Amino acid sequence: MKCPYCGYPDSKVVDSRPTDEGQAIRRRRECEKCGRRFTTYEKIEEIPLIVVKKDGSRQSFDRMKVMNGIIKACEKRPVPMDEIEKIVSDIEKGLSNLMLKEMDSTIIGEYVMEHLRKLDDVAYVRFASVYRQFTDAESFRHEIEKLLGDDKKKRKPEK
Repeated sequence: MKCPYCGYPDSKVVDSRPTDEGQAIRRRRECEKCGRRFTTYEKIEEIPLIVVKKDGSRQSFDRMKVMNGIIKACEKRPVPMDEIEKIVSDIEKGLSNLMLKEMDSTIIGEYVMEHLRKLDDVAYVRFASVYRQFTDAESFRHEIEKLLGDDKKKRKPEK
């Protein structure tokens, strides 16, 4: 690693430790020529994910857009911010595991709905109403009935 102070091309690692929950490594280095120390971070190079929107346009995946959508759906609900951040991280990890360079926005929306359905019914319905673009009360009622039907299956007593 090139020294940022004198430009000498060689340095030695003095200390190395994981950071960012094991997602990166922090290294303390010392220049072999001038003796000054500096810090470097090593992390996996991620392939940028391109999201294909409904209108066919393309844009880079933006973690904050997903988070803002979930925050808006969970507004005035007893959902801690830590839980929202965990969901966003899980979604991001799930998307990267698909190993796709491009992905339809519908896949991301379905991931969000899947997590919100488990987290909070009201947040799920709020997100679904925007995501699925309900145009009338009937489509909204159908989504509620689907949610209630799933809840009945979960609560069905065992014989």
